[in-house]
Amino acid sequence: MTSKPDATGAQGTSLEQATRLEIVRTTERLQEIGDAWETLWEQADAPVFQCHAWVAAWWHAVPDPHRRGLMIVLAWSGDRLDAVMPLAICRLHGIRVLEWAAKDYSDYCDVLLRPCTDPALAVRMWDYVSAQGGFDAAYLPHLLPTATATTLTRRTTGGLALHPHHRQATSLRVVGRWENGQAWFDSQSGNARRNYRRALKSLSEGAKVEFRRLGPGEQLGPALQRCAELKRAWCARNGLIAPLFDEGSPMLPALAQVLADKNLLHVFVLERDGIIVAITINLVQHDTMMAYVTTYDSAFERGSPGYILLYDYIRWAIDQGATCIDFLCGDEDYKYRFANQQVTLASFVGGRTLLGKMALQSDRVWHAVQSYRSRHQRPTSKAAPRANDERAGTEAVAER
Repeated sequence: MTSKPDATGAQGTSLEQATRLEIVRTTERLQEIGDAWETLWEQADAPVFQCHAWVAAWWHAVPDPHRRGLMIVLAWSGDRLDAVMPLAICRLHGIRVLEWAAKDYSDYCDVLLRPCTDPALAVRMWDYVSAQGGFDAAYLPHLLPTATATTLTRRTTGGLALHPHHRQATSLRVVGRWENGQAWFDSQSGNARRNYRRALKSLSEGAKVEFRRLGPGEQLGPALQRCAELKRAWCARNGLIAPLFDEGSPMLPALAQVLADKNLLHVFVLERDGIIVAITINLVQHDTMMAYVTTYDSAFERGSPGYILLYDYIRWAIDQGATCIDFLCGDEDYKYRFANQQVTLASFVGGRTLLGKMALQSDRVWHAVQSYRSRHQRPTSKAAPRANDERAGTEAVAER
């Protein structure tokens, strides 16, 4: 696909006149821009979720391509790529929704900008894609408070107006500086440390328990297969659907390979007599370890293998210099046992057509009804009042 010139008129600023905007809609063009996109990603020092390899891996492995289409916006200055707005259209119940490309598999989404580039360029790119049409509503979630895309709520010259959405996500983290992993462990409550030791003793009865990180020469396939198997069982027990772990799906291996190729992948396992009873697929960028997928074998739930593994990989990360262990999207209860920082991820929505506006209005009504019921129903347990707040976390788990 050839580059489309920007629709900005002659009255635009010199910066606008020097910038050419393009929308990528085909697999062939997505492949062609790979080098320029990767160079921009490296210069921007952005999370791996914004790199070309991640989006391309998602696009080649997506399980339902018949209801999706690329709509990636690029901003060029000559042959130099200055910005990428990675979008795609998903058809959901007859409604065409413009969303982040690879949204269901990415915890932090955003516009990718070259350093020192005016964020106003993102607004201009949004105006441009809005003018193209082809969608009924926009839904842009998973935005950190520092995300460039938060500028899209500003009044634009002609683009679709975006508004904050009620569906927010939570990111829980362990943040701080400790002398080493043992110092962090010693800073935990006495009860927490005793629970860890009791769990390890229980799991070790009559068996050898070992925590380890998969070596660089070790094949990923068996560990990823075991992870997907355990996660499918967990989803089945909780009535959730997670395409990432579908039997035979190429998505998890494809995304893990991206992390491995960029030397970001860290797979930790807890083995009992050589059998994986808990596993976590993590990535490390700079001084932050991010826990992408974590699961355990429910047959050993009494020994809390997931709990043991989490303690062990946090200690390992701190020993390697990490100052942040990011549990990514989701506010599951177990994360609160460890986290000392909570970050709220924003979502923006906008209705472009009558159908899209009606769908968003229906969603607002549904949310209001659910919130009312949550406030007025009699709690059945101590966790009941948090039910609505956990929707974002449950959604993130279902997606992954």
